[in-house]
Amino acid sequence: MLPLGDKNPTRRLALVNILLIAANVTIYLYQRFYAPAGAADFIQRFGFVPHLLSSLDQTGTAAAAWVPVTLVTGIFLHGGWFHLGSNMLFLWIFGDNVEDRLGHGRYLLFYLLCGILAALAHFCAHPGSTLPTIGASGAIAGVMGAYVFLFPKARIRTLVVVIIFIQIFHLPAWFLIGIWFVTQILSAATELATAQVAGIAWFAHIGGFVAGVLLLLALKPDSRT
Repeated sequence: MLPLGDKNPTRRLALVNILLIAANVTIYLYQRFYAPAGAADFIQRFGFVPHLLSSLDQTGTAAAAWVPVTLVTGIFLHGGWFHLGSNMLFLWIFGDNVEDRLGHGRYLLFYLLCGILAALAHFCAHPGSTLPTIGASGAIAGVMGAYVFLFPKARIRTLVVVIIFIQIFHLPAWFLIGIWFVTQILSAATELATAQVAGIAWFAHIGGFVAGVLLLLALKPDSRT
């Protein structure tokens, strides 16, 4: 199931959400085409590597100081066009309404904190991983958690593909996002059962989603409709 849009108008321009999308796209273009040492080195330097956080006391002062910074920089990196495009589509659909309720400043804080907490959730599950954790999906999972809490009955225009069956449905947010969240839990459980770190940070998605709901409550969103 792929969300295409929602029937949930906002009262003001989602400026921060638009700027976040622009930042992600700009950084990806730089990473892919202009990074001096190449995209792989750029990701290794600016992506969040759990193992480095586990071994901070064994690194030099400069290196130790840099590792926490990657909790933020890793949020803005992506592994390919599909990774970037799917994340930005979700952010475009769900982010504007959350920003509308939180306001510009609180939404930016909310987004970054969700991304950081999502990365830390992945760290707790795989502290020894040497693979860089990148992508906005943890932060966007937080946005989705906030969205479904605020607008559980909002209708989401969704593309459903089952083998050769292709149809567009207008599904309630609680159903679509609920299925997505259950999928993340089942995938994370499978990862634990097989003792293998997948290419997708399932625990970051779960952690980001939970963080989104809790942070939303802490930041006291506008209750006006």
